[in-house]
Amino acid sequence: MLARKSIIPEEYVLARIAAENLRKPRIRDRLPKARFIAKSGACNLAHKNIREQGRFLQDIFTTLVDLKWRHTLVIFTMSFLCSWLLFAIMWWLVAFAHGDIYAYMEKSGMEKSGLEATVCVTNVRSFTSAFLFSIEVQVTIGFGGRMMTEECPLAITVLILQNIVGLIINAVMLGCIFMKTAQAHRRAETLIFSRHAVIAIRNGKLCFMFRVGDLRKSMIISASVRIQVVKKTTTPEGEVVPIHQLDIPVDNPLESNNIFLVAPLIICHVIDKRSPLYDISATDLANQDLEVIVILEGVVETTGITTQARTSYIAEEIQWGHRFVSIVTEEEGVYSVDYSKFGNTVKVAAPRCSARELDEKPSILIQTLQKSELSHQNSLRKRNSMRRNNSMRRNNSIRRNNSSLMVPKVQFMTPEGNQNTSES
Repeated sequence: MLARKSIIPEEYVLARIAAENLRKPRIRDRLPKARFIAKSGACNLAHKNIREQGRFLQDIFTTLVDLKWRHTLVIFTMSFLCSWLLFAIMWWLVAFAHGDIYAYMEKSGMEKSGLEATVCVTNVRSFTSAFLFSIEVQVTIGFGGRMMTEECPLAITVLILQNIVGLIINAVMLGCIFMKTAQAHRRAETLIFSRHAVIAIRNGKLCFMFRVGDLRKSMIISASVRIQVVKKTTTPEGEVVPIHQLDIPVDNPLESNNIFLVAPLIICHVIDKRSPLYDISATDLANQDLEVIVILEGVVETTGITTQARTSYIAEEIQWGHRFVSIVTEEEGVYSVDYSKFGNTVKVAAPRCSARELDEKPSILIQTLQKSELSHQNSLRKRNSMRRNNSMRRNNSIRRNNSSLMVPKVQFMTPEGNQNTSES
């Protein structure tokens, strides 16, 4: 408005607006990194352009189990309705071909009682009654109002065929419902992993660690943990491998390589020469395009079904120089687990260099431990001094309160002129 009124030159206003825009930092939203395995364990993979769709119908049972619940319930309902309607049409055609419908239409009420011995199915007068008889046959209700006679061998054949088809539908659909409710990944919902992984010093070695736990009391038998690193690599020939998988050994003192998951455990991987993380330092970790996939497998104790729980850690979810806090305590002869601290970590002293540099220069670890010891001593001194100061302040405040509560002395004059001092 000022520029329009010629109070401020228009050139000056435009130059000022351009300068302000240049000063403002332009922050672009960083696109989230695509991960192969989501934190929930689902595979982040989309299948496209599948031409041979008929292969899914060759394994129809697995296809039904893999469907979503709403699709399964729709198929469950429609399979029974369609079978009832199909056989209702067949029963109506049998009654129509045998002349039962016309016989019921022509005879009066008293004369219909004599038709029961000559018709194929009694009381099938229309398509509605044929539909009701189809439901009674397949579900074996048997209300007693409609029943078969010996007049039609074709009706007996339809009866046998409907019973066989009904049994097949019941077996397939009920088996599908049972398998969906007893799927292995349902048990994996109570197997939890820590939100972040950590890298710290353990037993003088640089280690990659994460925590795993089971929320149920029923145990996972023969539980084992596998770790893989997935990253994008390029071969010397120039071929780009988008998903290159590398196995990571797990540090387990047991020869069977199984874990006893009765309480939350910290799974440790020693970063040595065999590890893909051997040449990665704390500075390089933020720029690494890698994903650490964790797979926990075992047999469910109650059902005997093999289950698998998965998660992954990208570079942003790996905390360098941290350690998990202890969550298992002994209370009145019972071990107690505090799951509110399941993923809590604390900062610890750890060298920022890679494991290769740490192996080549062991003095780095000694210097780091000495610095951490000095910092720990300084923190203890500060804590003790703060406690002393707080105790001194508390004592001074108590003394002030006591002095303010002291009873004042009062003097009384007697008639003889003597002064008596008393405390009131």
